[in-house]
Amino acid sequence: MSKPVAREPQRRNARSNRARLLATARRELGRNPDTTLEELARAAGVVRRTLFGHFPGRAALLEVLAEEASEVLRGAMAAGAERVGPGEPADRALAHFVLLMWPVGDRYRMLLALARHDLGVERVAEILAPARAEVTAILERGRRDGVFPGHLPPAVLSAGLEAMTVALLEQVNTGALEDDGTRAAVATLIAAGVPQRRARTVVTEAGPAPVPAESVPGESVPGV
Repeated sequence: MSKPVAREPQRRNARSNRARLLATARRELGRNPDTTLEELARAAGVVRRTLFGHFPGRAALLEVLAEEASEVLRGAMAAGAERVGPGEPADRALAHFVLLMWPVGDRYRMLLALARHDLGVERVAEILAPARAEVTAILERGRRDGVFPGHLPPAVLSAGLEAMTVALLEQVNTGALEDDGTRAAVATLIAAGVPQRRARTVVTEAGPAPVPAESVPGESVPGV
C-alpha cells in the first residue's frame, strides 16, 4: 500500500522538472537558438541526466515546444472567436486578433528562429497556418467592405504584417520597446491601411485581451 504514496512525490517532482525545463527552453532559446541541452539543464537548475530523462534529444524537446505552441495558439483563436461577433468591422477584428496573439507570439517567437536550425520551415508553417489563414480572411473581408485599401493582395499583406509583428517582439526582447500588444495592434492597423487616428480608436475600443501565462497545457511553475 505504501508504494503508490511513495511514487506520488516523485511524479510531482518529475512534472515540476519537465515544466521548468520547458519554461527555461522557451526563455533561453528565445535569446539564443543555438543554446545546447547542457546549457538548458544548467539554466533550469537540473542535472543533464534529468533533462535527457524527459527529452532524449534536442529534436524531442523542440517538437514538444512546437506542439505546445500549436495548442496554445488554437486556444487563443477559439477565445477570440467567442469575443468577436460575425458582423464586427474588419479593423476591429484585426485589432482583437493582434491583442490576443501578442502574448502567444511573445512566448513562442523562438520557434521562428528555430525554423532555420531545427524545426524546419514546413513545421513552423503548419503551426502558424490557422493564424495566417485568419488574418488573410480578415484582410479579405476588410478589403471587400472598404475598411482596408487594396494596395496589396491579402495573403501578401498578411505575411508582411506577420514579419512586422515578429520584429516588434524582438524589440521587446531586447528592451528597446515596451508593449502589451496595444502599440503593435495600432501599428498593424496602420500598416494595413487604416488612418492613424482611426487605428488608435479601434484598438482602444477593442481593449487588451492577454492570454495568461498559466494557459500553457500542464504547466504551473511559480517563479519561472
